[in-house]
Amino acid sequence: MRVGVYLAHPRPGSFNHAVFDAVVDELQGRGCGVVAHDLCAEGFPSVLSAAETGTVSAAPGADNPQVALHRREVAALDALVFVHPNWWGMPPAVLTGWVQRVLVPGVAYKLGTADGEPAGLLKAGRALVLNTSDTPGEREDSEFGDPLQRIWAACVLPYTGVVDVRRTVFRTVTDSTDEARRAWLLQARQEVAALVA
Repeated sequence: MRVGVYLAHPRPGSFNHAVFDAVVDELQGRGCGVVAHDLCAEGFPSVLSAAETGTVSAAPGADNPQVALHRREVAALDALVFVHPNWWGMPPAVLTGWVQRVLVPGVAYKLGTADGEPAGLLKAGRALVLNTSDTPGEREDSEFGDPLQRIWAACVLPYTGVVDVRRTVFRTVTDSTDEARRAWLLQARQEVAALVA
Protein backbone atom coordinates (compact mmCIF):
# COMPACT_ATOMS: atom_id res chain seq x y z
CA MET A 1 0.00 0.00 0.00
CA ARG A 2 1.35 3.42 -0.97
CA VAL A 3 0.46 6.25 1.40
CA GLY A 4 1.19 9.94 0.94
CA VAL A 5 1.86 11.89 4.14
CA TYR A 6 1.85 15.68 3.92
CA LEU A 7 3.00 18.03 6.69
CA ALA A 8 2.18 21.73 6.64
CA HIS A 9 3.90 23.55 9.50
CA PRO A 10 6.82 25.96 9.07
CA ARG A 11 8.45 25.63 12.51
CA PRO A 12 10.93 22.76 12.92
CA GLY A 13 10.33 20.91 16.18
CA SER A 14 6.61 21.72 16.29
CA PHE A 15 4.18 19.13 17.62
CA ASN A 16 2.91 18.79 14.06
CA HIS A 17 6.40 17.58 13.11
CA ALA A 18 6.26 15.00 15.91
CA VAL A 19 2.88 13.77 14.62
CA PHE A 20 4.26 13.59 11.07
CA ASP A 21 7.31 11.61 12.21
CA ALA A 22 5.14 9.19 14.24
CA VAL A 23 2.80 8.62 11.29
CA VAL A 24 5.64 7.99 8.83
CA ASP A 25 7.34 5.62 11.30
CA GLU A 26 4.11 3.70 11.94
CA LEU A 27 3.38 3.30 8.24
CA GLN A 28 6.91 2.17 7.41
CA GLY A 29 6.76 -0.29 10.31
CA ARG A 30 3.62 -1.76 8.77
CA GLY A 31 5.36 -2.29 5.43
CA CYS A 32 3.65 0.55 3.57
CA GLY A 33 5.38 2.45 0.82
CA VAL A 34 5.45 6.00 2.17
CA VAL A 35 5.69 9.18 0.14
CA ALA A 36 6.40 11.77 2.84
CA HIS A 37 6.57 15.51 2.23
CA ASP A 38 7.30 18.32 4.66
CA LEU A 39 5.85 20.98 2.38
CA CYS A 40 7.38 23.98 4.15
CA ALA A 41 10.87 22.46 4.46
CA GLU A 42 10.76 21.49 0.78
CA GLY A 43 9.63 24.98 -0.22
CA PHE A 44 6.59 23.74 -2.09
CA PRO A 45 5.59 26.53 -4.54
CA SER A 46 2.04 27.18 -3.41
CA VAL A 47 1.00 30.13 -5.59
CA LEU A 48 -1.10 29.28 -8.64
CA SER A 49 -0.23 30.59 -12.05
CA ALA A 50 -2.94 32.13 -14.22
CA ALA A 51 -2.90 29.04 -16.46
CA GLU A 52 -3.83 26.82 -13.48
CA THR A 53 -7.09 28.54 -12.58
CA GLY A 54 -9.41 26.48 -14.78
CA THR A 55 -11.90 24.07 -13.27
CA VAL A 56 -13.38 22.13 -16.18
CA SER A 57 -10.71 21.41 -18.80
CA ALA A 58 -7.79 19.22 -17.79
CA ALA A 59 -5.04 21.32 -16.26
CA PRO A 60 -2.02 22.05 -18.42
CA GLY A 61 1.19 20.28 -17.54
CA ALA A 62 2.82 21.79 -14.50
CA ASP A 63 5.57 24.27 -15.34
CA ASN A 64 7.22 23.58 -11.98
CA PRO A 65 9.01 20.22 -11.51
CA GLN A 66 7.98 19.98 -7.85
CA VAL A 67 4.29 20.43 -8.72
CA ALA A 68 4.62 17.92 -11.57
CA LEU A 69 6.19 15.38 -9.18
CA HIS A 70 3.39 15.80 -6.63
CA ARG A 71 0.74 15.36 -9.32
CA ARG A 72 2.35 12.10 -10.50
CA GLU A 73 2.72 10.82 -6.97
CA VAL A 74 -0.81 11.61 -5.77
CA ALA A 75 -2.33 9.81 -8.75
CA ALA A 76 -0.64 6.55 -7.68
CA LEU A 77 -1.40 6.61 -3.93
CA ASP A 78 -3.76 4.28 -2.07
CA ALA A 79 -4.33 6.59 0.91
CA LEU A 80 -3.57 10.14 2.03
CA VAL A 81 -2.61 11.61 5.41
CA PHE A 82 -2.52 15.35 6.09
CA VAL A 83 -0.93 16.82 9.23
CA HIS A 84 -1.50 20.51 9.91
CA PRO A 85 -2.62 23.09 12.45
CA ASN A 86 -5.92 24.92 12.39
CA TRP A 87 -4.99 28.48 11.47
CA TRP A 88 -7.94 30.86 11.16
CA GLY A 89 -10.21 27.89 10.44
CA MET A 90 -8.05 26.96 7.42
CA PRO A 91 -5.05 24.81 6.59
CA PRO A 92 -1.79 26.77 6.32
CA ALA A 93 -1.29 28.54 2.99
CA VAL A 94 1.28 26.03 1.74
CA LEU A 95 -1.24 23.19 2.02
CA THR A 96 -4.05 25.24 0.49
CA GLY A 97 -1.72 25.96 -2.41
CA TRP A 98 -0.82 22.26 -2.64
CA VAL A 99 -4.52 21.39 -2.95
CA GLN A 100 -5.05 24.04 -5.61
CA ARG A 101 -1.97 23.13 -7.67
CA VAL A 102 -1.93 19.34 -7.27
CA LEU A 103 -5.58 18.25 -7.03
CA VAL A 104 -6.36 19.69 -10.44
CA PRO A 105 -8.77 18.60 -13.18
CA GLY A 106 -7.33 15.74 -15.16
CA VAL A 107 -5.32 14.56 -12.14
CA ALA A 108 -7.73 14.45 -9.18
CA TYR A 109 -11.13 14.86 -10.84
CA LYS A 110 -12.90 15.51 -14.10
CA LEU A 111 -15.82 17.82 -14.67
CA GLY A 112 -17.94 17.89 -17.82
CA THR A 113 -19.43 21.33 -17.23
CA ALA A 114 -18.95 24.04 -14.62
CA ASP A 115 -22.29 23.18 -12.99
CA GLY A 116 -21.87 19.41 -13.35
CA GLU A 117 -20.99 16.76 -10.81
CA PRO A 118 -17.31 15.92 -10.50
CA ALA A 119 -15.96 12.43 -11.07
CA GLY A 120 -13.07 11.68 -8.75
CA LEU A 121 -9.94 10.33 -10.40
CA LEU A 122 -7.73 9.54 -7.43
CA LYS A 123 -6.99 5.91 -6.70
CA ALA A 124 -6.83 6.74 -2.98
CA GLY A 125 -10.20 5.91 -1.49
CA ARG A 126 -9.36 6.92 2.05
CA ALA A 127 -7.71 9.79 3.88
CA LEU A 128 -6.83 10.82 7.41
CA VAL A 129 -6.50 14.44 8.51
CA LEU A 130 -4.65 15.07 11.78
CA ASN A 131 -5.10 18.60 13.07
CA THR A 132 -3.76 20.54 16.00
CA SER A 133 -5.76 23.36 17.52
CA ASP A 134 -5.79 25.83 20.38
CA THR A 135 -9.55 26.27 20.20
CA PRO A 136 -11.61 24.12 22.60
CA GLY A 137 -13.84 21.67 20.74
CA GLU A 138 -17.13 23.02 22.09
CA ARG A 139 -16.27 26.56 20.98
CA GLU A 140 -15.06 25.30 17.59
CA ASP A 141 -18.41 23.63 16.96
CA SER A 142 -20.75 26.24 18.44
CA GLU A 143 -19.09 29.43 17.16
CA PHE A 144 -17.33 28.34 13.98
CA GLY A 145 -19.07 25.15 12.86
CA ASP A 146 -15.78 23.22 12.56
CA PRO A 147 -14.63 24.71 9.22
CA LEU A 148 -11.79 22.23 8.73
CA GLN A 149 -14.26 19.34 8.77
CA ARG A 150 -16.25 21.09 6.03
CA ILE A 151 -13.12 21.84 3.99
CA TRP A 152 -11.73 18.30 4.00
CA ALA A 153 -14.82 16.08 4.28
CA ALA A 154 -17.22 18.09 2.10
CA CYS A 155 -15.32 20.47 -0.17
CA VAL A 156 -12.02 18.81 -1.10
CA LEU A 157 -11.58 15.08 -0.68
CA PRO A 158 -14.97 13.74 -1.89
CA TYR A 159 -14.49 15.81 -5.07
CA THR A 160 -11.41 13.71 -5.86
CA GLY A 161 -13.02 10.34 -5.21
CA VAL A 162 -11.89 9.88 -1.59
CA VAL A 163 -14.96 8.38 0.08
CA ASP A 164 -13.53 7.49 3.51
CA VAL A 165 -12.45 10.74 5.18
CA ARG A 166 -11.31 10.49 8.80
CA ARG A 167 -10.22 13.36 11.00
CA THR A 168 -8.73 13.70 14.47
CA VAL A 169 -8.02 16.94 16.31
CA PHE A 170 -5.46 17.26 19.10
CA ARG A 171 -6.37 20.18 21.36
CA THR A 172 -5.41 22.44 22.99
CA VAL A 173 -1.78 22.11 22.03
CA THR A 174 -0.01 25.24 23.29
CA ASP A 175 -0.70 24.54 26.96
CA SER A 176 -0.60 20.73 26.71
CA THR A 177 1.51 18.53 28.96
CA ASP A 178 4.21 16.10 27.84
CA GLU A 179 1.91 13.29 28.96
CA ALA A 180 -0.94 14.55 26.76
CA ARG A 181 1.39 14.85 23.79
CA ARG A 182 2.66 11.29 24.25
CA ALA A 183 -0.94 10.09 24.32
CA TRP A 184 -1.75 12.07 21.16
CA LEU A 185 1.25 10.60 19.34
CA LEU A 186 0.07 7.11 20.27
CA GLN A 187 -3.42 8.02 19.06
CA ALA A 188 -1.98 9.27 15.75
CA ARG A 189 -0.23 5.93 15.31
CA GLN A 190 -3.45 4.06 16.07
CA GLU A 191 -5.46 6.19 13.65
CA VAL A 192 -3.05 5.65 10.78
CA ALA A 193 -2.82 1.92 11.55
CA ALA A 194 -6.62 1.72 11.29
CA LEU A 195 -6.52 3.67 8.03
CA VAL A 196 -4.32 1.08 6.33
CA ALA A 197 -5.77 -2.02 8.02
